[in-house]
Amino acid sequence: MRQRHIRLRRMQGAVAIEFAFLAIPMVLLLLGIAEFGHAFYQYNTIDKSVRDAARMLSSYSPLQPDYPSAAAQCLVVYGNTGCSGSPLVNGLTTGMVVVCDQVNTTGCSGQYKNVQTDPGGDTINLVQVKVTGYPYAQITGYFNLAGLIFGDISCTMRQA
Repeated sequence: MRQRHIRLRRMQGAVAIEFAFLAIPMVLLLLGIAEFGHAFYQYNTIDKSVRDAARMLSSYSPLQPDYPSAAAQCLVVYGNTGCSGSPLVNGLTTGMVVVCDQVNTTGCSGQYKNVQTDPGGDTINLVQVKVTGYPYAQITGYFNLAGLIFGDISCTMRQA
C-alpha cells in the first residue's frame, strides 16, 4: 500500500511536468492570436474611417470655399469632424491622413482631375483619403513588433 502511494506521488510530478511542456506553447499561441486579432481590429477601424471620410468628401467640390478637408482628417482619426475625444486607435494622428483631389496633390500619386471613365467617354474627378505610416500599437510586449508599420490604407471615390 505504501509503495502504491509513492508511485502515485511520482505520477503527479510527471503530470505537472507534462502540463508545463504543454502550457508554454498554448500560452504563446493564445498571445499570438490576441495580437493578430488586435492588428486586424486596428486595420479595419482605420479602413472604415478612411472610407467614411472619402464618402463625406465625395459630395463636395474641392473648389468650394467650405471644402471640409480638415474635418475629413478629424473624421479619420477621431470618428467625428470636430477633432474631439481620443483617437479611434492608439498612435493615429491627423498628420498621417492625406487627402488627394484635383486641388490637393501633396503626397499623392495618380490623376484625380478629369479622369476618363472609358475611351471616348465622360471624365470624372476623384477624391482619395489615405493613412500613411501608421505604426502598429501592440497590446502585449511579448512579441517584438516595434517598428511594424501598416501599408497605406486608402479609399478613392468619385467626387462631385
